[in-house]
Amino acid sequence: MARQMDPDDLNTKRIVTVFGGTGFLGRRIVKRLLERGFTVRAASRHPARVGPVFSSTARMPEAVKADILDASSIGLAIAGSQAIVNAVSLYVEQGAQTFERVHVKAAADLAAASRAGEVDQFVQISGIGSDPQSDSNYISARGRGEVVVTSAFPGALIVRPAVMTGPDDVFLTTIVRLIRLLPVYPLFGDGGTRLQPVYVADVAEAVSRLIDGRNHKGSSIFEFGGPRIYTYTELLREVARQLHTHIRLMPVPFAAWDALAGVAELLPAAPITRNQVDLMRHDNVAAIGAPGLKELYIEPRDIDEVIRLIERRARDAGSRSSPA
Repeated sequence: MARQMDPDDLNTKRIVTVFGGTGFLGRRIVKRLLERGFTVRAASRHPARVGPVFSSTARMPEAVKADILDASSIGLAIAGSQAIVNAVSLYVEQGAQTFERVHVKAAADLAAASRAGEVDQFVQISGIGSDPQSDSNYISARGRGEVVVTSAFPGALIVRPAVMTGPDDVFLTTIVRLIRLLPVYPLFGDGGTRLQPVYVADVAEAVSRLIDGRNHKGSSIFEFGGPRIYTYTELLREVARQLHTHIRLMPVPFAAWDALAGVAELLPAAPITRNQVDLMRHDNVAAIGAPGLKELYIEPRDIDEVIRLIERRARDAGSRSSPA
């Protein structure tokens, strides 16, 4: 009797190329796709980094050298792929790496090349609140990136995560560290901005399910948020409660943050940028009625679990750095 084909056997015949495959979200997407049995290419300007990033995984992705900013270099990475994920992101502009170049022009080039290469699926990682009409260069570029991608690749899937958290993030990890360090914690404005932090691994799982064909009623735009909505003040108080510590909060006008960020951007590694300040001016929550994690049968994890992971990572790092 003929053996029934295992779904993973079918997936190994499907090649998925992830641009930005060594980044915060991208490497988790690669890992989940590998676990689902797909053949995965991690496209990066620095392919030598792929091995160390995935050294602990049961299967390794194929490292492919490709620069999304160089349209001539992406053809080989795309060739033979059934699906493309664009997880490339830029938060601080540097020289030729501008929001316009990365989030709009490069995204359009990649989508167009994918369509020309007869790729079946294209997933564009964007963000909640992306708006082509925004006064913020970053938010506007994200929104225009969605427009050009769907124009170049009709049927492309747009994934908009809320602010993502994880043990190696730059958001919740920073909050945890500063709550322990600062006698008074400065708020963005009055602390009323609403946030819906989502665990990065949940977003990666969702993307892998979309690639695996589990689309909700043919939806093309997904917004992934966590299980709870907080004001910024509420979030800080909840983190402090989880850390079993007291927190004193101080409102700081956005104008002061703008001035501080403008000076900080002159430093080699800016601790805060005007783009980040702009993001904190706007609520970052999933739109009511937008398909999200629930529609993909994913139970989102709350920040208490992520905080435990952050604390464990900090303890492990401390023990490794302690003298024997």
